[in-house]
Amino acid sequence: MYGQALTLKKLAEQFASLPGIGRKSAWKLAFYILTLDKNRVKNFADTLLAARQNICRCEICQNLTDKNVCEICSNSARDCDIICVVEQPRDIILFEKSRSFNGLYHVLHGLISPLDGVGPDKLAIKELIKRVGGGAISEVILATSPTVEGEATAMYISKLLKPFNITTSRLAYGVPVGGELQYADEMTISKAIENRSRL
Repeated sequence: MYGQALTLKKLAEQFASLPGIGRKSAWKLAFYILTLDKNRVKNFADTLLAARQNICRCEICQNLTDKNVCEICSNSARDCDIICVVEQPRDIILFEKSRSFNGLYHVLHGLISPLDGVGPDKLAIKELIKRVGGGAISEVILATSPTVEGEATAMYISKLLKPFNITTSRLAYGVPVGGELQYADEMTISKAIENRSRL
């Protein structure tokens, strides 16, 4: 946009660099920030910095947390012998909202995708195998999306888990093949947990 202050342009550019934010939305957010009082802007900025500085990966499940061990892993009421493996931390929110799963999680932080340069070594697969190797796990649910990458990742992990003689299952999806897990609603997630299939 012509005629705008350089600082305002830079602010809009920062918003536009975020995923899912187009140029129009970026300018709208930039103008909105200018309508807020300085304390609200400072709180917003401080929260962004604190999140970046304090949030880390749980040393057990790799979920995002501000402690060494996340609340789910440290909850003694959870079913500790079953692990649901998900792609991203946001997927845990879906399962928790569905209230259909009371076990533990493991976050891969991505999927195997050779075209994008993402191999198994770039995911939290070693940490999962180490957890299962501890001997307290009876089942692993592979809850990756039903995309080519999701299926390839699930098959790769299931082969690594075979020697441990545990149940390895895959979600029975109610979302279309090629779809993304993050767009499924709570009922779909709930049914997928109930109707999971053994690999």
